[in-house]
Amino acid sequence: MTTQPLLVIAAGGTGGHMFPAQALAEAMLAKGWRVKLSTDARGARYTGGFPDQVEIEQVASATFARGGLVAKVMVPFRILGGVVGAVFKLRKDKPSVVVGFGGYPTIPAMGAAWILGLPRMIHEQNGVLGRVNELFAKRVQKIACGTWPTNLPDGVDGEHTGNPVRASVLERAGAGYIPPGDYPMSILVIGGSQGARILSDVVPPAIENLPSEMRKHVRVSHQARGEDFDRVAKYYADHGIDADVQEFFTDIPERMSEAQLVISRSGASSVADISVIGRPSILVPFGAATGDHQTANARGLADAGAAIVMPESLFEVDALSEQIANVLGNSDGALQMSRAALSVGKPDATENLVALVDALAAGQE
Repeated sequence: MTTQPLLVIAAGGTGGHMFPAQALAEAMLAKGWRVKLSTDARGARYTGGFPDQVEIEQVASATFARGGLVAKVMVPFRILGGVVGAVFKLRKDKPSVVVGFGGYPTIPAMGAAWILGLPRMIHEQNGVLGRVNELFAKRVQKIACGTWPTNLPDGVDGEHTGNPVRASVLERAGAGYIPPGDYPMSILVIGGSQGARILSDVVPPAIENLPSEMRKHVRVSHQARGEDFDRVAKYYADHGIDADVQEFFTDIPERMSEAQLVISRSGASSVADISVIGRPSILVPFGAATGDHQTANARGLADAGAAIVMPESLFEVDALSEQIANVLGNSDGALQMSRAALSVGKPDATENLVALVDALAAGQE
């Protein structure tokens, strides 16, 4: 009787790390592997979507970003203790492969895998390595890159796997694009899972500022934070703009597939959705993102001619209004942008990750 191979996945406590981890877990279970997930209490909040067969193990969180002076002083000792504990666990479990998705909770498992010489790799969602993935970049056999190009240390190569997207996005991969024209046109405004204040400040007046012939055809789906909801909805209503304002859209893939234009932050998952469905976009990178990684995330779509990138410093009403009009006023150009977005999409990202895991398990480094 053959023993099922074991995959240990280590992921930090944000949806950006946990979603691709979940996609890989589901795919490896389907191939007959056992899967263990190592995360912290924050990450455990995202495990509701993981299959029941995944063994979930919580590790103590240790980050320099939170807590007082004493807590910060203790961080290295907590991390060291976590790594030592993980060494004993991995010796006992004998995983075939260990995969890290970033965040401080990945340090114990990845550190132990390095010490024990186990097959190991990391997946970086953004165009700039996170701090923990940067730490392990030269200590793993493979680096899977969700965004391309990814800024990597000298002498380190990555493989462009893409970022896994939800099944509801895959269902609309390459959905037919209706170019803008003299008929209803949809603009989807999303700022990540919680909306973005700057989009709520600038987008409504920019749409109101469009030429009247164009504006009368525009309908808007705008995701706004709770504290911005009332004023955003009121602005659209007061100016006679057809708008559906919500704090959270549960049907973003459907709305995106119907949109002529997407205005969005450039988080890794948003960029992946836009490229897999294939839509023209105006991207506004979050200025305070670590290492300015959202600008790096937008680079692939921008270089392909699929997206207009507007830094926060230049994201003003008149400038945005002009860019919206440029897209909606040029049906051929908008169609070309949609095709360009598809050209950089990676709908097979999960399968690419699985192939890397299989290759590591087989010793094909």
